[in-house]
Amino acid sequence: MTADLISRLQKGAVLCDGAMGTLLYSKGIFINRCYDELNLSQPDLIRGIHQEYLQAGADIIETNTFGANSFRLSRHGCVDKLADVNRQGARLAREAAKSFDALVAGAVGPLGVRIEPLGKVSLDEAREAFHEQIAALNEEGVDLLILETFGYLEELHQAILAAREVNPQLPIVAQVTIDEDGNCLDGSAPEHYGPQIEAWGADVVGCNCSVGPVAMLDAIERVRAVTTAPLSAQPNAGMPRSVEGRNIYLCSPEYMAEFARRFVDVGVRLIGGCCGTTPDHIHVMKAFLRAASGGTMARKPAALAKAKPVEVPPLRERSQMGRKIADGEQYTTPATIDDPAILYEIGDALQEIGYARATTE
Repeated sequence: MTADLISRLQKGAVLCDGAMGTLLYSKGIFINRCYDELNLSQPDLIRGIHQEYLQAGADIIETNTFGANSFRLSRHGCVDKLADVNRQGARLAREAAKSFDALVAGAVGPLGVRIEPLGKVSLDEAREAFHEQIAALNEEGVDLLILETFGYLEELHQAILAAREVNPQLPIVAQVTIDEDGNCLDGSAPEHYGPQIEAWGADVVGCNCSVGPVAMLDAIERVRAVTTAPLSAQPNAGMPRSVEGRNIYLCSPEYMAEFARRFVDVGVRLIGGCCGTTPDHIHVMKAFLRAASGGTMARKPAALAKAKPVEVPPLRERSQMGRKIADGEQYTTPATIDDPAILYEIGDALQEIGYARATTE
């Protein structure tokens, strides 16, 4: 598996993990912490999250290093730990993946600063920052790189150049984040960024994060029409909604799994999730994809035997709507519901309890 990622993608869909930050926040880690530094200060927590995704069925797990570059780490006073944070991130993922024969992907996100011509950071400085991070990940033997959530093509270009300088043989998955029209934040359309990323030498071209699976599916179809490279898709679990002061992602595991099947139908071969996705989502996505492939996605029996059932929270604990329905209270929806994720959430709740009173106003 490790030595032949591309041929595996050609044979069928490979499932990546979901969000890291979402789970860390759910486990009590406040957003003002440096999540990447947790590789050093709370390694058991990070290793445990990797194991949750592996037990749910992920074939690839990403290191907890999305923001482990010099610019982002400097904001937390951790820049002197850059090499250690990245090496330890790769080490923890490798330890977790060992028993599952899964791949470890070095996660690399944007620098968090504006580069020329929009900002003061030069292209050379940007490439050097990516080089420093990727070199540390490569030293610990990651199987591939996932360059993700890039809104500006030129910054992604510098990351690809740095990766090729570090190790020309290391497979690269290069992903952009898009708006509702399928465009990058710099205005690049799928018909432009798809072939451009392929021409820069990425092994896999795709999208992640963004506005959820609906808009991403349309963008991926447009990319497929102009590229021959393997494609990837790791959408958010919909757009977050503010519920009683908390941002909640409303796409259910079944909803995400249905879109995973649709992504495969249009040619995507690396499937996963981004913000808001959890082991629950990956667990159901795995089942859908395995069924769609006739069982060919099954992992080695020894690894599957170690998997534990994913615990689903009680209905009343999932949302304000779930609490009201579980308690037999009347739940009122808007007259018009634009987000299909909300409809899926309501449907899940109704199916679970068998009935509910619902009105519109």
